[in-house]
Amino acid sequence: MSKDDAVPVAVAPAKRRPINKYAFGCALLASMNSVLLGYDISVMSGAQIFMKEDLKITDTQIEILAGIISIYSLFGSLAAGLTSDWLGRRYTMVLAAAIFFTGALLMGLAPNYAFLMVGRFVAGIGVGYALMIAPVYTAEVAPTSARGFLTSFPEVFNNSGILLGYVSNFAFARLPVHLSWRAMFLVGAVPPVFLGVAVLAMPESPRWLVMRGRIEDARRVLQKTSDSPDEAEERLLDIKKAVGIPDDASDGDDVVAIVRANKASQGQGVWKELLLNPTRPVRRMLVAGLGLMFIQQATGVDCVVMYSPQVFQRAGIKSKTNSLGASMAVGVCKTFFIPIATLLLDRVGRRPLLLASGGGMAIFLFTLATSLLMMDRRPEGEAKALGAVSIAAMLSFVASFASGLGPVAWVYCSEIYPVRLRAQAAAIGTGLNRMMSGATTMSFLSLSNTITIAGSFYLYACIAAAGWVFMYFFLPETKGKSLEDTVKLFGKDADDDDDVVDSGRHERKKSSSSTQLSAAAAAAPQN
Repeated sequence: MSKDDAVPVAVAPAKRRPINKYAFGCALLASMNSVLLGYDISVMSGAQIFMKEDLKITDTQIEILAGIISIYSLFGSLAAGLTSDWLGRRYTMVLAAAIFFTGALLMGLAPNYAFLMVGRFVAGIGVGYALMIAPVYTAEVAPTSARGFLTSFPEVFNNSGILLGYVSNFAFARLPVHLSWRAMFLVGAVPPVFLGVAVLAMPESPRWLVMRGRIEDARRVLQKTSDSPDEAEERLLDIKKAVGIPDDASDGDDVVAIVRANKASQGQGVWKELLLNPTRPVRRMLVAGLGLMFIQQATGVDCVVMYSPQVFQRAGIKSKTNSLGASMAVGVCKTFFIPIATLLLDRVGRRPLLLASGGGMAIFLFTLATSLLMMDRRPEGEAKALGAVSIAAMLSFVASFASGLGPVAWVYCSEIYPVRLRAQAAAIGTGLNRMMSGATTMSFLSLSNTITIAGSFYLYACIAAAGWVFMYFFLPETKGKSLEDTVKLFGKDADDDDDVVDSGRHERKKSSSSTQLSAAAAAAPQN
């Protein structure tokens, strides 16, 4: 038999590399902070019913109380960007748990509306901290092969917290009115205690360690969280280049000095670069990241979660207890469908999940709005059928969100920024996300009274459709790329001669010598 007649030998497909267990554990613990946000959002959906009766407060006050925590968390997320660079990612998570614990106690023991607002403020700061830091930390410890899977964990736990909040509402609904809503809030003080202790068992972020000159500590963490020793060294070199440290740099004051010298030579602070004088790649990153954060909340998902009892009552479930029980279906739906995105992120990529999710959300919001609108114009029998359609559409909307835009937005925004800008850019994105959440939840009841509840969902459907167009044109795929390589996606122009990104004019030098290191060390201020 000649060579030409040779039978081709089938090559077995490469086995999928198992998840790094140490990185998995770190991501798991960090992401548990997101339970706090999920619990607070959903527990308010039931607590507001009993607070209104007990404290004799108005719909407007309820609306403000429900949504204001998202505005308060804006301050927490912005502060977390500074704190995480100062204290480190790990201790920032401990601080977040402590703040939320205090807020939960204040809300549960509040004697009046004003005291409740104080508790919401404190809890909101804690929520903002947790929201910003968990995705950043997880992205920085995760190996490239599993970064999408692990970085989606915060949204998984956020949805778990939502389900726990609904369960708490149903469990305490039969208590006396003055005790039911207090018990719902006080139970929320339990998770932060365990979280604050558990986080202390985690290592610090390797990127933060490098920026602090602790190269060997960073190497040890990377060796534990990478898939191989070679990958650990490659990740370490990528981090060094990203922060302007020479490849041969090691522990010592010289490393800290060159980091300081690089920052001084930039001639502008990180916040100034982000907000006042961004380069074209950074500007593109901000458009993509902030646009995605806006779309995630502007489509009204938190309104569905927080006001689900009212929506169910509008759809025909009139009993208070039954509407609270039905609301658990929202939590179950979100918790059940989010693993779809978690498992597919590193297989099919970010863009397909985002586009499928956004399209589904627009369709189901339109269906929900139409069915609610038609209920008032049909006889009782048809109205019941339309009520069932509206409930199915609402749960389908939640499922579409949970299987795509919900978790993928956080993953995407945690991996598109260069390391020197990552914490602050993530803080801005989280702040915008919370601001939009507050704007939608604080206006939902008033908006529904003005343009009807169906009109509100028509508005959200239009935003979801516009969001799909935005995602299609402005979000490049990031699957399988290192955090540092992802930055290059936003620096490619038609007239570029190569793939090198001049992102901020701070990463031009690809290598430097020990002489440069010594010179920078001599010029930098010493402690």
